[in-house]
Amino acid sequence: MDLVQSSLVQAAQMVLVLVLAPGLTGLVRKVKARLLGRQGPSIVQPYRDLLRLFRKSPVLAQNASWLFRIAPYLIFAFTWLATALVPTFCLGLPFGPWADLIAITALIGSARFFLALAALDVGTSFGGIGASREVMIASLAEPAMLLVVFTLGLVSGSTELSAITAYLLSPAVGLRVSMALALAALLLIALAENSRLPIDNPATHLELTMVHEAMILEYSGRHLALLELAASIKLLLYFSLIGTIFVPWGLASPGSSPSGYLIGGFLYVLKLSAAGVALAIFETALAKMRLFRVPDFLGAALMLGLLATLLRFVSGSL
Repeated sequence: MDLVQSSLVQAAQMVLVLVLAPGLTGLVRKVKARLLGRQGPSIVQPYRDLLRLFRKSPVLAQNASWLFRIAPYLIFAFTWLATALVPTFCLGLPFGPWADLIAITALIGSARFFLALAALDVGTSFGGIGASREVMIASLAEPAMLLVVFTLGLVSGSTELSAITAYLLSPAVGLRVSMALALAALLLIALAENSRLPIDNPATHLELTMVHEAMILEYSGRHLALLELAASIKLLLYFSLIGTIFVPWGLASPGSSPSGYLIGGFLYVLKLSAAGVALAIFETALAKMRLFRVPDFLGAALMLGLLATLLRFVSGSL
């Protein structure tokens, strides 16, 4: 693949994830509403909400510092960059050498760090509650995520996403229990990182239960639009990771024809739609757990990741 073609495909992927992220959120909301017997908002409603917010100027608190003003842009940039590193529908892209799972985890952690700082900046009680809960969740989710990364690195011999995908597409991988445990751990981490049920209910604004919504209550206008868009991109990021690593079929190879890229993009959208419907069904059948049970939930993800790493390490030394 020549440099110009690969750069165009990389740019198309970056635009694609940016365009699809609000639609994925709208799909989950629509399916949940239909399962509950309601009409629900249109799938394109998140696009309308973002457009309306981008047209409004933000209202800032008098004691808001420079950090509160630049945090939405940094959070959006880190999240979008992490998603751009994931090979969604094509391998061999220019960002491929930097598409390392450890780097992606670091970018997600950086976005979370600035979000928690911004929530504490104004000094409201809701912001402090949300930031403390977010950091508590991150203290258990990030180690579990690193254990999943170590498991994939031990299996494929690399933490680079392109190398992991290429290895998993080869017949040498076979059936591995460690991969199944890593998938289960990653699913639990994805629910916690995106503040989905049973960790948090994104459809409510109850003061005693909300996590992500509590941290962005002081934002408005285009700042709020950037944060909402970053949250949608983050959900798409975890779905893309799961699809690229554990369902890698359909990715276009480097130097493919335009039809190959179109097929890869169509299959990627199909994977996202299936994941969105599955998430909606899962959340409809589940109730939110109490806050003090969240460490148990993430502890299970941590133990699954640890078991996956130990099992792969022990089986590889036999």
